[in-house]
Amino acid sequence: MRKARSNIPMPRPLECPERIRSVLASLEISTDLIAARSLVLHPEAQELVVAAIGDDGREYLLEPAAAAKWREMSAAALADGVVIKIASAFRSVDRQAEIIRAKLAEGLSLDAVLCVSAPPGYSEHHSGRAIDVTADEGVAPLDPEFEKTRACRWLSKNSGRFGFVLSFPAGNPYGYDYEPWHWCFRPDEV
Repeated sequence: MRKARSNIPMPRPLECPERIRSVLASLEISTDLIAARSLVLHPEAQELVVAAIGDDGREYLLEPAAAAKWREMSAAALADGVVIKIASAFRSVDRQAEIIRAKLAEGLSLDAVLCVSAPPGYSEHHSGRAIDVTADEGVAPLDPEFEKTRACRWLSKNSGRFGFVLSFPAGNPYGYDYEPWHWCFRPDEV
């Protein structure tokens, strides 16, 4: 007697480079969790340029097209009387792993960490296209209160003209907390 074949596709093992698998294993991040949340692998950018220099002299790197559009967008905001600045831009896989380790060392659970930080290999920051934006409006960087700033309202209304989209709105399908400061250059989606 032959078994009937099911039309339900069998799950495929998560496809990612061995280096990423190794980093994930060192952090005890299950590839099943990544697959369940449908996280997208983001290879590290191969070409980076300085998109902006912070008040402290720190260089924020992005891939060239994203850097050019960031400069256009921040100039347009300034012309409208709104100051937007980069709080974070390109981040390597190794740096992402350091961030996760630091949060775990602070006593946060892995589940809590993965609501606010992408697993190494799966952060849009690796692509050199993502920025965390801040403003001089009395709100600390990476604070949900950023949503209430003129800068966030300006970005919500104007960022699409420059190819930037809000990556993690409330209720996003990836399981991340709402991040009104996190924007990614994806001109094909605008």
